Amino acid sequence: MKVSFLLLTALSLTSLSYGQSNKAYAITGQNKGNYNWSNIREIDLATGNVTSTIYEMDKTKFSMADANTKKSIGNEGVSPLSSMSAAAAYDAKNNRLFFIAMRSGELRWLDLNSKADNLKFYTGVPLVQSANYNDEANNFTRMTIGADGYGYALTNDGNHLVRFSTGKKVIVTDLGNIIDAQSNSGLSVHNKCSSWGGDMVADASGNLYLFTATHNVFVIDIKTRVASYRGSILNLPGSFSTNGAAVDKDDNVIVGSANSFDGFYSVNMKTLAATKIQTSGAIYNTSDLANSNILFQNKNNFGSADLKPEIIGNQFISIYPNPITGAQFKIGFDKIQAGTYNVVLTDLQGRTIMTKELYIRNLNQVENISLTRKPASGMYMIKVVDSNKKSIYSDKIVIN
Repeated sequence: MKVSFLLLTALSLTSLSYGQSNKAYAITGQNKGNYNWSNIREIDLATGNVTSTIYEMDKTKFSMADANTKKSIGNEGVSPLSSMSAAAAYDAKNNRLFFIAMRSGELRWLDLNSKADNLKFYTGVPLVQSANYNDEANNFTRMTIGADGYGYALTNDGNHLVRFSTGKKVIVTDLGNIIDAQSNSGLSVHNKCSSWGGDMVADASGNLYLFTATHNVFVIDIKTRVASYRGSILNLPGSFSTNGAAVDKDDNVIVGSANSFDGFYSVNMKTLAATKIQTSGAIYNTSDLANSNILFQNKNNFGSADLKPEIIGNQFISIYPNPITGAQFKIGFDKIQAGTYNVVLTDLQGRTIMTKELYIRNLNQVENISLTRKPASGMYMIKVVDSNKKSIYSDKIVIN
């Protein structure tokens, strides 16, 4: 299968056209000591202070409509967050806050363009058919908008990564289960004790960063669904579960807790060290955070994380199959300048696994690449370098 990189680039440019800011939306309790995560507040990530209250259960006027027909369904006084929510994502293009009602598996959203005295909610989009949402494993607790403009949501057990469109008609696709990278050394994204709960953010290369409730961080490649363990957040209190995550304008990830009133912490993505944010205003517990920022969008910080290698798309070069299931793969060259090129396979830390020199002479040339010693299953980088040692193509490749 030939892989094209033009579509992802175009979608990414669309998604990344919105500037980074310190504004975020939080799903919170009613007040300090309250664990009913049914209110929506806007916060400043730099200070942790609440800048406005968007929706308060039993106080704010609202209406609910069917997401498909747009007809009112009558709210009968039942809050759209009455069953609470631990998953939210902000769609900056349409100014909508998507969220998932717990124990329902139903995608809903708030039109933030609607008037404050009559907020408009939309409902009725199921994420996984025939799932038992009374089972904690099937609840969606992690959610974000990706660099491609799609929304992504993940169940507690990691068996359903769901993608949804954010246009006029919302279309849901169940992409399947998350796959543990072999390099994780037994730490599974599916393990209840280490990897359930938390939140997700997206990066500029199309990955998802999963922050679990127990402080672990995984990087998920959306194309392959492989989750690679990045490390554990340092310096957080033991009682602080990481339930909300959002990117600030400086490429740090701000985390909040659903069961702690200790406020927010800023996580340095180079070191995963957390620093407490000193908040002067009221502090609420937070079941989820959402904003439009993308990790490594800032040019100066792009690629700063260990698992954020450079991706160089080239419409004239393709690698297939990907993932690799055996010890061979092919590289297709289409209308590329004749000359000598080197194919370089490295791990994600840049260590060379294999190199092969090729001479390209034909307009449409396909080369077979054999792995003399197949490396461990996991994610790697494949590069094509020209005679001037300039990388003209690079992308991730998965070896099964």
